[in-house]
Amino acid sequence: MRYLVRARVKPGREADLLEAIEQETLGQGSVAEGEYLRNMQDARLCPDHNDEQTARWVEVCYCPAPLQEEQPYWEQYFDLTRVQDAHDRRKCRDENGTEPWACGDCDCTARLEQKLKTSGKSFLAELRNTA
Repeated sequence: MRYLVRARVKPGREADLLEAIEQETLGQGSVAEGEYLRNMQDARLCPDHNDEQTARWVEVCYCPAPLQEEQPYWEQYFDLTRVQDAHDRRKCRDENGTEPWACGDCDCTARLEQKLKTSGKSFLAELRNTA
């Protein structure tokens, strides 16, 4: 399944997060290790309904509960403010059993990901400016 993740960097964790990204240790030990770095490359910083800036990215997760395995890695640096299905769960080929592990190469969130690319600012660039 693919999820739209919204999160805020925990106060005082910006430099640690940036170091983990640049040293490629973010998510080290997780089965989804490389996914974390890809997520940070793609993440966008956008205003939420309170005009607070949140990082947003689309994440692939095969866990029975959203981000079950990834959550402890993310929560070292982020407060996860919202995790929601990025597309209709019934149409997910992995979720409905028609094609196990389909999410890795699926384009079901291509429109959402394209919209994110043109929204807000690059999260990683802003992190580098503030850290």
